[in-house]
Amino acid sequence: MAATAVTAHIGSTNYQVQFDDGTHTWFADEPARLGGGDTGPAPYSLLLSSLGACTSITLKMYAQRKEWPLDGVRVKLSMETGNEGTTIDRQIVLEGALSDEQRERLLQIANACPVHKVLTNAITIRSGLVAA
Repeated sequence: MAATAVTAHIGSTNYQVQFDDGTHTWFADEPARLGGGDTGPAPYSLLLSSLGACTSITLKMYAQRKEWPLDGVRVKLSMETGNEGTTIDRQIVLEGALSDEQRERLLQIANACPVHKVLTNAITIRSGLVAA
């Protein structure tokens, strides 16, 4: 897979971060109760959004290739973090006249989406400072 690159920049507006991937720009922020301006999703919401988007897209692509009657996918995600680690709960609603076997296969496919694989495998983060 080709390297994915995103630039995050925070300026003078408290906690508002602008992202750029070379094609799109978007924002993250903290809620007003934490001192932010609530102009975008919080960082954990962005993380969950990545998994939800990848799950939905992967299922739609797979169903289209198989010519299965998948009309829509809704994914509800939540996350709890504690001393034992982090647990993400993912509830998937498959819309359409699918058989039980098709639904079961789509659940297996959801567990194989690329972001799911990243989040369930070892992750190394290399950090370094670069001169401005």
